[in-house]
Amino acid sequence: MQASLFSRALKEAGIAAAIAFGLFALMLGVKTEQSLNNEMVLLPRPGLLATVVGLVFLGRFLLTLHAAWRGEPDTTKRAQSPFMLKVEKYGLPLAIGFLVAYPLMVLASVGPAGAIKWIDNFGIQILIYIMLGWGLNIVVGLAGLLDLGYVAFYAVGAYSYALLATSDPVKMFMAEWIGPGFWAAWSFWICLPVAGILAAFWGILLGFPVLRLRGDYLAIVTLAFGEIIRLVLINWIPFSGGYAGLSGIPRPSFFGIPFNASETGFAATFGLEFTPIHRTIFLFYVILALALVTMAVSMRLRRLPVGRAWEALREDEIACRSLGINTLNTKLTAFSLGAMFGGFAGAFFAARQGFISPESFVFLESAQILAIVVLGGMGSLVGVVIASIFLVGGVELLRELEFLKAVFGDGFDPSQYRMLLFGMAMVLMMLWKPRGLISVREPSVFLKEKKRVAGDLVKEGHG
Repeated sequence: MQASLFSRALKEAGIAAAIAFGLFALMLGVKTEQSLNNEMVLLPRPGLLATVVGLVFLGRFLLTLHAAWRGEPDTTKRAQSPFMLKVEKYGLPLAIGFLVAYPLMVLASVGPAGAIKWIDNFGIQILIYIMLGWGLNIVVGLAGLLDLGYVAFYAVGAYSYALLATSDPVKMFMAEWIGPGFWAAWSFWICLPVAGILAAFWGILLGFPVLRLRGDYLAIVTLAFGEIIRLVLINWIPFSGGYAGLSGIPRPSFFGIPFNASETGFAATFGLEFTPIHRTIFLFYVILALALVTMAVSMRLRRLPVGRAWEALREDEIACRSLGINTLNTKLTAFSLGAMFGGFAGAFFAARQGFISPESFVFLESAQILAIVVLGGMGSLVGVVIASIFLVGGVELLRELEFLKAVFGDGFDPSQYRMLLFGMAMVLMMLWKPRGLISVREPSVFLKEKKRVAGDLVKEGHG
């Protein structure tokens, strides 16, 4: 018995290693470089290829042994893990507390010089995707509408703020109406709600003709919408600047106080020494506040009749129609609200970067946001947070793994393999947790006693 199991595990591991060798032989085993004569030179990398194939062999071997020793699962006792229930209950408050203290902890550990990288590249970047994930969670997780063009609303919000904040006619109008200097200091806070409203408006425009579609057809149309927006931004050069993008976008101010080295700046006003870390910390708390507003609105809407209509629509649209629910209006509310939060995130992204171009809003962004929602667990706020930390923070962490150059050579760049690791993470999640990290669904309404329902008990394809 043990000998046959061991031989079967070796056979499956050998097959997996052979497949890995065929897939990665050209991707990882050979590196292309350009010589001085402008010729392409192939440099073999057998060490890297052997390491990856060996890891695949070992992983498949251990996975086969583990699956055989565990045996067939008992389908009569499907209960959600107590640990995951505690994560769902206590994870969100603990995460909020950690995020509030995160900039202070980074400052205390690495100092002002090294804090900018960790607060900006990790904290702010992850929070942007958490906010986008929570916005898309309304559309995909609660309403059950597969949206592959969510990045279009992200782009609408970014370009709305950039165009309004840098437009000379708008500046002149605001200077004559309110007074000079007001628009330069407060443009972000005025344009932020406008960007969200415009993104919601585009969500409604998209929804009216296409939300009668369902499933794969809806996904194809939303994918096309995202590409149309990107191509318009590329080709409408007088409006968007084309590939050159828009630059000189003003940064947010602290109640009208700019973050610069002038006498009226933030540091001089509060008697501090000027340092760029002030703006970075302020931007961190701005996106944290926007993300918390998104979370609070999502939790509140889910308990309202419109939220219960979304969940009914997600479970069974035909039964939803039979109950007298207007499915078109229900879909429009989900699309418009999700698009609005995407517009808010886009406006913040433009203000943080100071420069935007169509290359920031490609389909890969939509795929990453959708992967965050699916891998975290559709409908789960905590799951989106965990998935964002792993997918976004993990990719940024690859840039810090310089010690791997001592193993694979000086030409090895770990960040080049981020998409490979991203795909592997998705495959592993679909194998072990097909309903996401947190598959528990907390009922919106309950009778006498509040009980959680595991996602495994919901019919596949309708839950």
